[in-house]
Amino acid sequence: MSEIHKEFIDIFETVRARIEAVNNDLIAAGLLPAGIDQSRVLVEPPRDVGHGDLATNAAMVLAKDAKRKPRELAEAIAERLRRDDWVQSVEVAGPGFINLTLKPQVWREALRAAIVAGPDFGKPNNGQGRKVNVEYVSANPTGPMHVGHCRGAVFGDALANLLEFAGFAVTREYYINDAGAQVDLLARSAFLRYREALGEDIGSIPEGLYPGDYLKPVGEALAREFGRSLLAQPEQEWLPVVRAKAIDMMMAAIRDDLAALNVRHAIFFSERSLSAGNGTCDGVADAIAWLRARDLVYEGRLPQPKGAPSEDWEDREQTLFRSTEFGDDIDRPLKKSDGSYTYFAADIAYHKTKLDRGFHDANDPTPGISLMHRAWPHGWTGTAIPHGTVFSR
Repeated sequence: MSEIHKEFIDIFETVRARIEAVNNDLIAAGLLPAGIDQSRVLVEPPRDVGHGDLATNAAMVLAKDAKRKPRELAEAIAERLRRDDWVQSVEVAGPGFINLTLKPQVWREALRAAIVAGPDFGKPNNGQGRKVNVEYVSANPTGPMHVGHCRGAVFGDALANLLEFAGFAVTREYYINDAGAQVDLLARSAFLRYREALGEDIGSIPEGLYPGDYLKPVGEALAREFGRSLLAQPEQEWLPVVRAKAIDMMMAAIRDDLAALNVRHAIFFSERSLSAGNGTCDGVADAIAWLRARDLVYEGRLPQPKGAPSEDWEDREQTLFRSTEFGDDIDRPLKKSDGSYTYFAADIAYHKTKLDRGFHDANDPTPGISLMHRAWPHGWTGTAIPHGTVFSR
């Protein structure tokens, strides 16, 4: 694209640059001090369309440092802007706002630039191919998506689209929470529906299990695949089979709902793949060891929480992450009393996989992210976004 087209792609930025050039002339003339900060100068549409095409606060934000009245400085800026070949008229309003009306050919050239650029009109290259991982939705596979999940899906996908448009290499990721107590409850709930599909009267669903009818198809699928064979097995044998089936069918339904929103993820990352339960490795143990080597994990005791009933409190030595070094109230446990990992430990291990995959910047409010700023040599940044995490490299 020619240079003449480029300057019409972002008229606001082009006009801001021209105002900055005018201010530099005023510096040369001694009307503004050398080195004055122009970063707060904005060019925006005026609130009232009758006031012109664009408005700038230049005089208002520079007057104090220039030790001049805003209106006086505005008149000096306006006088020079009237000589600009883009500007048809300039008006100083109120205490020092500057309203500009551009010549009609400016807008014609902007339209021509848009036609020439086509879908790439306004496309920046801020990313320059930098890798970004956007993890979003990540609804637990214990039931169908709800409206809140849909909001996260739309937000995350729009963010990923914007990052791609800005020149980033985006990976869209979904974290499947397929480990822990909630998926065992899912399996037990699905097993009840399996017995129901075989003709048994299961009565009301016991408290604590998932009562939704959405598990009836899972029970029917188990009955078709296994017949009555699972009934003869103890829970420790049928539970992993039923759990895997239930998770697969729940995720298939979630994928269908996401596809209806035109949301598609490149990676579905299994939480269970981090644990020794997958039969291959223990990624959580590896992450804890990695942090321990950096003196961020230790064995210690926590004080009793204020207001906690004494019978619910267990004073014991446990594996702790030094989250107080990153502004947390207390250090966070990484293992439960039965030796299993906390959710926090699994989250840390998952985030470390993103480091290992080459994504070195993170946007997430959790302490598990902040720890990496110290533990990882490239450093991380932190800002919250709804329903997900953005990692970039």
